Amino acid sequence: MYFTLKYYTEHDTIKMVKGKWLPIVALFIIFSTLQTKAQPNNKDTYSNNYPPAVEEVLRMTTNRLELEKVINHYSNKADSLKRKAAYFLIANMDIHSSNNYYWADINNQKVAFNELDYPDFDSSLRAFEVFKKQTPKIHPIPVSYKDMDYLKADFLIENIDQAFVLWKKTWAKPLSFDDFCEYLLPYRIRTEPVQDWRNKYKATLKNVIDSSTNLPVSLALINLTTNCRSWFLAKDIDPRDETLTHLGALQLLTHKQGACEDFTALGVFAARTMGIATAFEYIPAWATSTNRHMFNAAILGKDSTLPFECLDYKSVTEFDLKREPGKVARITYSKQPNVLVNDEAKENIPPGFMRTKNYKDVTSKYWEVQNVHANLFTKPAMPKNVYACVFNGLMWRPIWWGNVQNDTTNFLQMGKGVTYLPMYYLHNKLEPAGYPIAVGYHHTAVLQPDTINTRTIQLPEQDKYLIYRPAKRYTLFYWNNQWLKIAEQVTADDTRVLTFDKVPKNALLLMIPEYTQGKERPFIITEEGKRVWW
Repeated sequence: MYFTLKYYTEHDTIKMVKGKWLPIVALFIIFSTLQTKAQPNNKDTYSNNYPPAVEEVLRMTTNRLELEKVINHYSNKADSLKRKAAYFLIANMDIHSSNNYYWADINNQKVAFNELDYPDFDSSLRAFEVFKKQTPKIHPIPVSYKDMDYLKADFLIENIDQAFVLWKKTWAKPLSFDDFCEYLLPYRIRTEPVQDWRNKYKATLKNVIDSSTNLPVSLALINLTTNCRSWFLAKDIDPRDETLTHLGALQLLTHKQGACEDFTALGVFAARTMGIATAFEYIPAWATSTNRHMFNAAILGKDSTLPFECLDYKSVTEFDLKREPGKVARITYSKQPNVLVNDEAKENIPPGFMRTKNYKDVTSKYWEVQNVHANLFTKPAMPKNVYACVFNGLMWRPIWWGNVQNDTTNFLQMGKGVTYLPMYYLHNKLEPAGYPIAVGYHHTAVLQPDTINTRTIQLPEQDKYLIYRPAKRYTLFYWNNQWLKIAEQVTADDTRVLTFDKVPKNALLLMIPEYTQGKERPFIITEEGKRVWW
């Protein structure tokens, strides 16, 4: 700690009045006062009158000077809205980070290889093969950087300025300032490496932008998705094994291929480049199928959206989820007030999006929903929350939560046509918290199996759901806090129907063949003997 005295001129000379000790006493008082003001104080160190949320982030980071440069850059009254935009980015920056990696040699020393130094992905792959031969046992080392600790002022200022230019475009004009900040302004989506992408995307999409300027937003998106489909390949597996959680904006341009989440991210970056505010919509697990799904939504203002798939131009006008989502979450840049982690410790939440702070429930925009009431199994120490799980890939996967109240819960705004299993998350494991609840489009049923009153059922083949293979073993299970075996049978060459005895009534059933690929769906048999798949 140091300070410099600049306060004394000849007019400020301390004069002796009534005794020689006055100058000493006065100097002592002055120095004491200055030292008191110079001491660090957690509450009053800075007096820039920033919004509290902004000041909170600035106090957390060692990068404060860079972030303040952004704020001070917009100190003029004419830039007051840009200053508010800077506040928005900084106030929410503490929840954002980049998951990246670097290559290291056998001694874990960093080696210089960057795929973005090459003109395209194929040339980077070829160069990497050569590099691997020259550097034995080269391997990736994952790293994570907090945005608030390393982003530079120049990058953020350019991002803000370009976003404001786009706001003046036809498609973005109806946006409120809040929607602009959430879906057009942000420099990132999730935890991908932050890269300077706006100018590169503008150059890549120049023809699309120029040809779409005066078109309605739906036609502009058709132009965009048609263009992306011509050079970006939808692919389940990236050909190079790497540790990136999500590809960065520039890597999407060089790889030119990726899975669902990659071309959805491409849709966000590309549409925002055109001046179309765009959100990343996330289905954590299909409720009546396997895997998960992502898609885009153009934000048009006044609570109006236009969902689309980046690589399917038809989806702009014919968007259809095709199957039950259970839940749809919208990824935001800003912290949201109604997220679980605001009320529950992370370690008590299953791994996944529910541990984050920047998402909102938008299920009702895409599917018919209802609140689901569940009675819960009592435990000596009841958890605060319980999780709604869907059966996906032969596993129960958590997609939402409900607060526990007197051994019951309410799961809010849940998609219809789905069977939900309430589960507790205890000691890093999910365990049943109640019986499955089948939420149909007209009726809801609690599937508590009746093991006393059993019956004989017939399971015929059904196109697209069940085709029997000759000489294969099929095992039937029912759910009672776990999958319990009822019986197994081996098919003949001409088997078209299998019959099972002693099947509990009102049970959730599952039949698994010996050649399973993990895609089997549970079902129920109604009182009339009809099979209903879930």
